[in-house]
Amino acid sequence: MAKHYGAFHAVDDLSFSVARGSFFSILGPSGCGKTTLLRMIAGFLCPDSGDILIGGKPMNGVPPNRRPVNMVFQHLALFPMMSVGDNVGYGLARRGVAKDEIQRRVGEMLERVSLPGAQNKRVDQLSGGQKQRVAIARSLVLEPTLLLLDEPLGALDLKLREHMKIELKQLQAAFGTTFVYITHDQSEALVLSDHVAVMNAGHFEQVGTPQALYYEPQTPFVAGFVGANNRIAGHATDVNGSLVTVTSAQGLVLPARAMGQITPGASVEAFVRPEVARLARSSSVFANAGLPHWQATVNSLLFDGANSAVLLNEAQSHTEFRIALPQTGEFADLAVGETVAFGFDPQRAVCFAAQA
Repeated sequence: MAKHYGAFHAVDDLSFSVARGSFFSILGPSGCGKTTLLRMIAGFLCPDSGDILIGGKPMNGVPPNRRPVNMVFQHLALFPMMSVGDNVGYGLARRGVAKDEIQRRVGEMLERVSLPGAQNKRVDQLSGGQKQRVAIARSLVLEPTLLLLDEPLGALDLKLREHMKIELKQLQAAFGTTFVYITHDQSEALVLSDHVAVMNAGHFEQVGTPQALYYEPQTPFVAGFVGANNRIAGHATDVNGSLVTVTSAQGLVLPARAMGQITPGASVEAFVRPEVARLARSSSVFANAGLPHWQATVNSLLFDGANSAVLLNEAQSHTEFRIALPQTGEFADLAVGETVAFGFDPQRAVCFAAQA
């Protein structure tokens, strides 16, 4: 399908399928077209070309209220003047379901989202996470074939967002409803999803499991967008089988695994994840293991508990490297200005031909 606004291609000739009962996320930066895509699936926008099928049935020309789809928005759109029970049962009431049946189904749904007995509470009495569960309950009580979620955790604080990621994953597994979730937050996509599509400039760069996207990125954009990475631009000064020797403009020379066809002399981009590189106070650790290594100066310490890292300046080229610190506390006494060594297995670094 496609959606254009003049010369701007918001969604550019996309074709994909989502397995029934799975959690599928569309991950991409602001402006990449993911909300436009979601609104076409929901029926709020008409594609300029292509077909949309939900549950095997064509949806072209079917209005939003006739599609087996519900949508949860970032700002939830709960009715503040209604009770929790009336919010959850609103769609059922619009369908003409009997009052006693609405009460039964609302009660069951609130129990399933861990809000038993909350029917008579006001919306403003709820926490952010509880409001989130009410919005999801309101959608799921209608038993949609597909639930669309438009950055639903974006308005929550960090700690609540982390908690709700786990709750959302458990809810989806419990209900078995197909979830299509859009986000610019890579952590949300990786934690929640069975499969993720990385979207850029109206098209999908790669679709795969979170593990495949993280460990086997197929394009420089995916390598740079999914997870943290040290990016080194330069030229392929040597190609030996699957290994490419990359030389940056600053003179840093490092080996990396080729992703796709790379010819000697080509402009390339190499990516080394912070957790792939190891730190040592002596280069002999790497020499004895036969690993490439470099000397560096500690530029900055980034303490974040289990996610702590160090910023290094490589001695010859002064290239900045971010390296994850081990959780053993081995480098708890590391100091700014200290000279250290770092190295990594070249097979765990990836190299792409530079995109034009």
